[in-house]
Amino acid sequence: MRLLLVEDDLALQSNLKQHLLTANYTVDTADDGEIGLFQAKEFNYDAAIIDIGLPKIDGIAVITQLRELGIEFPILVLTARDSWQDKVAGLDAGADDYLTKPFQPEELVARLKALIRRSAGKASPVISNGPFSLNTSTLALTKNGEPINLSGSEFKLFEYFMLHIGEVKSKTVLTEHIYDQDFDLDSNVIEVFIRRLRKKLDPDNQLGLIETLRGQGYRLTKQPPVKSL
Repeated sequence: MRLLLVEDDLALQSNLKQHLLTANYTVDTADDGEIGLFQAKEFNYDAAIIDIGLPKIDGIAVITQLRELGIEFPILVLTARDSWQDKVAGLDAGADDYLTKPFQPEELVARLKALIRRSAGKASPVISNGPFSLNTSTLALTKNGEPINLSGSEFKLFEYFMLHIGEVKSKTVLTEHIYDQDFDLDSNVIEVFIRRLRKKLDPDNQLGLIETLRGQGYRLTKQPPVKSL
């Protein structure tokens, strides 16, 4: 999952980015509202964290403009202002949730995960698809109850697929949601990770788990429920 973090306190920004990277997110950062607004319009994100008290363009104005443009990814507002009016202003502008400083980074990560799941129509942290069960909180994946070990990048890719089961995703879209803005979009790394996922998850292609649609991209197929014994 790819996030945008717009925070002008560089020490806090660095601390939050490190926690988010540890939680297996890809993170782009901006130090002011003007840069943050540009990046949010230019790149595809799964969620954004936006401080209200930003220089150049404040966070409320950034959120308002994004929603007016039809950009709908979840937004978590950060505010040092502990008044209900500021919280209401952020939500009214189009934010989905808020945190008041100071807060624990673990709470921010948990709230983000919940926002991303809800935006994909998933209420539970555990996403199931046939024999596969992926826990977005613990970053654990099992097949028929047996754990499967994936690399960080492999997990990011499969998690994105699991949040969008049955949807066709182009290589460009997959790259944009998994890697930061400096990544080479012409790289063939997505094909490499698709091959690795197929080998680890469906080695004999019995499930037809990840389909290739020529000229369109890839699709994680909906798997039938596992029958109970």
